Amino acid sequence: MDTEEFLLPRSRTANERLHAMIPGGAHTYAKGDDQYPEDLAPVISHGHGAHVWDIDGNRYVEYGSGLRSVSLGHAHPRVIEAVRRELDRGSNFVRPSIVEVEAAERFLATVPTAEMVKFAKNGSDATTAAVRLARAATGRPRVAICADHPFFSVDDWFIGTTPMSAGIPAATTELTVTFPYGDLAATEELLARYEDEVACLILEPATHAEPPPGYLQGLRELADRHGCVLVFDEMITGFRWSEAGAQGLYGVVPDLSTFGKALGNGFAVSALAGRRELMELGGLRHSGERVFLLSTTHGAETHSLAAAMAVQTTYIEEGITARLHALGERLAAGVREAAASMGVGDHIVVRGRASNLVFATLDEKGQPSQPYRTLFLRRLLAGGVLAPSFVVSSALSDADIDRTVHVVAQACAVYRKALDAADPTPWMAGRPVKPVFRPLA
Repeated sequence: MDTEEFLLPRSRTANERLHAMIPGGAHTYAKGDDQYPEDLAPVISHGHGAHVWDIDGNRYVEYGSGLRSVSLGHAHPRVIEAVRRELDRGSNFVRPSIVEVEAAERFLATVPTAEMVKFAKNGSDATTAAVRLARAATGRPRVAICADHPFFSVDDWFIGTTPMSAGIPAATTELTVTFPYGDLAATEELLARYEDEVACLILEPATHAEPPPGYLQGLRELADRHGCVLVFDEMITGFRWSEAGAQGLYGVVPDLSTFGKALGNGFAVSALAGRRELMELGGLRHSGERVFLLSTTHGAETHSLAAAMAVQTTYIEEGITARLHALGERLAAGVREAAASMGVGDHIVVRGRASNLVFATLDEKGQPSQPYRTLFLRRLLAGGVLAPSFVVSSALSDADIDRTVHVVAQACAVYRKALDAADPTPWMAGRPVKPVFRPLA
């Protein structure tokens, strides 16, 4: 692709059609065309393995596949075959399918720190169910969320804390409080300030940095001491950290945990899992007040549960987590070397666990910059790399990684020119990309 003449006319037209019918032009804000350089938001035709093709006929090496959900690569044969076996058997019945039993047994064998599981279709339903269950179990109203983690749910208890809080009553938002990641003293102070009011602590157990030594265990002890429920959001860490998530890797058992994304390799499935004593409050085998935990028409759709079982089998039998780490380490080393060789090593910064890499684009003063991100993304796209992050899938080959590093090096050369000019505008060719959470469109 010629960088200067890289155009996406069919995608541009399709984006106009999308916006005419779909608010935001996408069904997930993180997939919106405002996240990409102006007129360079490709609309996808199809994908296979680590590659996707847009409707203009361009092929890309893809990272962050399906917002981290397609960790085995698109149309993975073991997953597709598992789904295909169910296609002629029906997908949804008036009573539970035997597939629900098999999927639950497989999940609890994979995540042995949990005692019961309930499946749903998206992560928000699972995290909100965890919050509801914690409130019911403790009789307390407040939810404490980790302030350093970007997303937990589309529901009011979380979205009310973001800059996109329109339509959410203040009374709801006031019941959500925040604590900083890695700071046990601040969390203990919060729990003391709202003594006997906090139902749960909810956080991603790890993100772009490893948890400080003893931190997760310290949270476990704080939750026990203050009588609140500890919830791990394992939407991202599930499978990418280990098959049993971060809780399996770090050896700290939460009361409840939520899984999604990689669980279905693109098929819609999520899970709420946890201690039997808590989970059974949403069941029928107790004498207490009933909790409306999760009740979704499509939560146990058989094709997605078959996909989830195939994903778990593939991860375990083929050592996928280790492969993700190896690919990520190769990519991170290559990008860092390319950036350093072009004199922008302090400005294009790769961060995170090898299986979950992101990058920061910093300006001449070392501050995060959307204009510089725009310049960088534009050059990657023109080079055939679709990379809102550097999150790898196991379908990537060494040649894909090497190709990516080559394109990054070319982008870094332009980045250096922009830094020298202290102005990326001439290389942006349009408005800057925008953050997802912002108060105005």
